[in-house]
Amino acid sequence: MFGNSKSAEDAKTTPASSSNALNTLVKGTVVEGSLRCDSDLRVDGAIKGKLNCQAKVIIGPTGVVEGEIRCQNAVIEGRFKGILHVSELLNVRETAEIDGEITTNKLLVQSGAKFNVSCKMETGGSANGAVKNPNPATKFENDAASSASAQVSGGKAEVRN
Repeated sequence: MFGNSKSAEDAKTTPASSSNALNTLVKGTVVEGSLRCDSDLRVDGAIKGKLNCQAKVIIGPTGVVEGEIRCQNAVIEGRFKGILHVSELLNVRETAEIDGEITTNKLLVQSGAKFNVSCKMETGGSANGAVKNPNPATKFENDAASSASAQVSGGKAEVRN
């Protein structure tokens, strides 16, 4: 009465793409080569090669990755060896073993993790492209100095407290 039965059938048979989708490589699965995914990926097996993920990569306690990872966020509980590029947050859990080169924006390393890396922290610019003042205390000191003294008639400076 309200809808076409054909479109209702299509909706049932067409897989919905969800931002909450999770891909999983279970323990015992080994992938060699390049892998690309748009949604979250959990690795409890092994990957040898390149991984490019547009979302979060989770390396579980039994997961092993050797190679290069590029992702938005990462949680590492297992082993990683190679080059890791995380555009936002890298969370290294206490069971993790990491060797290699890391580039990330934010980093959280829990006590007990084996973290043998060279790490580069890259922060993105502000939304409008302006660079934030790296030392806000400098502005405060300059403002305080300029407001602490003022010219009085006669050319002498007056100090205000």
